[in-house]
Amino acid sequence: MSTASPKTTTHGKVRLNPVVFFGSTALILTLTLALILLPEEAGLWLGAAQNWLSRSFGWYYMLAIGTYLFFVLYMAFSRYGNLRLGADHERPDFSYSAWAGMLFSSGIGISLLYFAASEPIDHLYNPPEGEAGSLFAARQALQLTFLHWGVHGWAIYALVGLAVGYFAYRHHQPLALRSALYPLFGERLMRGSVGNAVDCFGIFVTLLGLVTNLGIGALQVASGLEYLFGMPHSDSALLVVILVMSAVATLAAVSGVEKGIRRLSNLNILLFSSLLIFVLFAGQTLHLLNGFVQNLGDYLNGLILKTFDLYVYTGQSGKSESWMGLWTLFYWAWWISWAPFVGMFIARISRGRTVRELITGVLLIPLGFTLAWLSVFGNSALDLVMNQGAVELSKAALEQPAMSIYRLLEHYPGAKIVIGLSICVGFVLFLTPADSGSVMLANLSRRDGELDEDAPHWLRIFWSVLVTLVTIGLLFAGNFTAMQTVVVLAGLPFSVVLLLYIVALLKAMRQDMAVLDERQAGRSVPGIGMVEPR
Repeated sequence: MSTASPKTTTHGKVRLNPVVFFGSTALILTLTLALILLPEEAGLWLGAAQNWLSRSFGWYYMLAIGTYLFFVLYMAFSRYGNLRLGADHERPDFSYSAWAGMLFSSGIGISLLYFAASEPIDHLYNPPEGEAGSLFAARQALQLTFLHWGVHGWAIYALVGLAVGYFAYRHHQPLALRSALYPLFGERLMRGSVGNAVDCFGIFVTLLGLVTNLGIGALQVASGLEYLFGMPHSDSALLVVILVMSAVATLAAVSGVEKGIRRLSNLNILLFSSLLIFVLFAGQTLHLLNGFVQNLGDYLNGLILKTFDLYVYTGQSGKSESWMGLWTLFYWAWWISWAPFVGMFIARISRGRTVRELITGVLLIPLGFTLAWLSVFGNSALDLVMNQGAVELSKAALEQPAMSIYRLLEHYPGAKIVIGLSICVGFVLFLTPADSGSVMLANLSRRDGELDEDAPHWLRIFWSVLVTLVTIGLLFAGNFTAMQTVVVLAGLPFSVVLLLYIVALLKAMRQDMAVLDERQAGRSVPGIGMVEPR
């Protein structure tokens, strides 16, 4: 099937939503100024808030994450999986290969390059339980890394993408976060204060995620240039990297889903796969293949246990609790905070897909590659550290994680060329979430227009510029870590919104299935806004 082109934006139809636009802008600027002007006080307060959240809501996060995963699996394997995001006769806008490529790139960012070697090594030396540096700790390190990057996070993306896309394309609601709540709050509230509050907070959380993405991306690329060319580790050098990355991301966002994001997705897959294949075959291939199979088995075997594991019986409650806050709970909140814009982007490209197609595509297409990547790079890093005395690698993983991937690759033939390729991979990995995020921010802050119509160019440019300015301010104020803490805190209230999405979807889908059953029986019963065949 040929890929359909999105509609051209018509400025006469698309209007700014002033409440959402100015409210979210004021919120993010107020937070940024507080972190810049009062770095020490804000850092202390946010650190205390994160510790409180970890102690008080660890159990809630575990139950919520388990609920999201169970729900999307139930949707995929139940009769609701046959429902379509659109009219019953409608077919997908994008071909399967184009859709799969954009799914792959939408949720895989530069953080995967950042943590590929550093996270397993960190778990090796700072395990939640067991002896540090032991073989047990090494095996556990990959199991925990798989947990943090595994099916739970992709289930969150699938939930948001399903909820937004289902109500937009099947129930004629705007392509916005608020739309998935209209069965619970009604049309009037969704177009008023409640809907504005949901979209405003969604923009706030999304912008926080994009700021951290740009910060991590700039540090990753700058570290690579420092290693490869001896570029000085200075604020001015980092500023140049940020500006160049932001400019390219803005151009891609302006070009839209069809031209910019789709082409970047294809380039992303090519570069990413090339680097993975090189490390696999240039290293101890048999050991890495064996390791991947065992890592996958450990992950699947402990999936239910680790979903609810709060390390209550380790005998080291303080140490385990601190580790949970720094890693597992951080990751759950991180996935939730990225869910608004990744989920909306998934919805944007999934019109015409069935519920089952969307869920299985989101859960399986990016997941398989992610786990293979983590296993190959993680096992390679652990082998170098434990068996070959790679001191510089272990030091970088613990002290300068952005440098760890380059310290790993220096042990391979053609290291300079491969490290240059990895810098390019990092750059492209940053671009795809950055440009798709800017498009979704712009779409959330406007109203009216067609469902397949993206916001005007000036609005996308505004959000790209704002993300850049906030990132520069926080990095140079030395308070970028505080922004990452805010992301974790912001994930808590949005996790409640996701639970409401579940209730709303169940309510709407039950009524839609009743309508279909009545039609099949030869009778006609009105639905709740379900699209009629055209």
